[in-house]
Amino acid sequence: MTTAVDYAAFAAEVREFALSACPEPTRKIMRENRKLSRGPWAEWQQILYAKGWGAPGWPKEFGGMGWDARQRFIFDEMMAECDCPPLYHHGLRHLGPTLIKYGTEEQKQRFLPGILNGTDWWCQGFSEPGAGSDLASLKCAARREGDKYIVNGQKIWTSHAHEADLMYTLVRTSREDRKQKGITLLLIPVKSKGITVRPIRTLDGFHHVNEVFLDDVEVPVENRLGDEGDGWTVAKYLLGHERLSSANTAGLFKAFAALKALVESELSAPSQRRRREAALARMAVIEARMIGLREQGRQAVADTMEGRPLGIAPSVMKLIASELVQEIDEMILAIVGPEVIAQFYPDGETAGYDAKVLAIRNYLLHRANTIYGGSSEVQRDMIARELLGR
Repeated sequence: MTTAVDYAAFAAEVREFALSACPEPTRKIMRENRKLSRGPWAEWQQILYAKGWGAPGWPKEFGGMGWDARQRFIFDEMMAECDCPPLYHHGLRHLGPTLIKYGTEEQKQRFLPGILNGTDWWCQGFSEPGAGSDLASLKCAARREGDKYIVNGQKIWTSHAHEADLMYTLVRTSREDRKQKGITLLLIPVKSKGITVRPIRTLDGFHHVNEVFLDDVEVPVENRLGDEGDGWTVAKYLLGHERLSSANTAGLFKAFAALKALVESELSAPSQRRRREAALARMAVIEARMIGLREQGRQAVADTMEGRPLGIAPSVMKLIASELVQEIDEMILAIVGPEVIAQFYPDGETAGYDAKVLAIRNYLLHRANTIYGGSSEVQRDMIARELLGR
């Protein structure tokens, strides 16, 4: 018989650990909404691993916790509320579960421990020039020669490639039949001969994305995940683990609290009355949508636990969440004022982490929220097809 979980006690335990164990410098980075680099992120993963919480979403036999969907949701929510880093998505949320389902026993033994204890860092080699939302149009090619593949092509917008050890990579191994049928997933060490990683300087001033060039890169066949030509199926399973990410609204509520504090401090003068009233009216609508999104997330977690299909709920939540964070950023930027932009790139370099400068950086950073993880246009199309039956 399964023991009933005391979710309130569980949440209290997670909160206490998060507040006591997460290093303060790391929490400061998270509070300021800066991009987190591998060093502090891996350190936190090692702390979680030592606690036995290294992979909440994995089965126990692979080092996971065996937690139910509600426990995993509470864990993520408490971490966000306490300014702790989320689980590193490429390894723990994406590749790990995919290795468990599709990997050989040798691959599981070789790759899972490094993901679990934070010593191996992964990046995702999916998007290419001309193959972003239409991922099946990728051209990076791999031809088989005996017991290895020879890979040539380019990947772009590759987050963390500059600090990753390995890249799970979609390549084209055939051009016959439907374009989805000729795709294979390979696990490629980033330090392999023939790989060049070049940074992409984005307007937000953070270095987080790159372009990756692969020139005659040799990859052992044993590094293929799944069957040759079955990469599309494997990739869909991998990306399916993002489906409940928008259910965690703790970050949104923290951003909203920052906006509220800014309105109170910057628009308090009598001369700002009209601006303040307009801001408060707009914020009331935002807060109502946030509360609705939070309830949708809780319902999605309940549906998952009961084995009910989620349908279009993940698309609806992703669409709303990405729009809300951008709307909050727009309001913050409007209050901060355009004069701060002059501080942003003095002599071609970003001006540290002043709160107002960070407002600009995060506004620019979050412009991509309506693109990555499935663009808003793609989400609306999926919702329309479901509702209209077309």
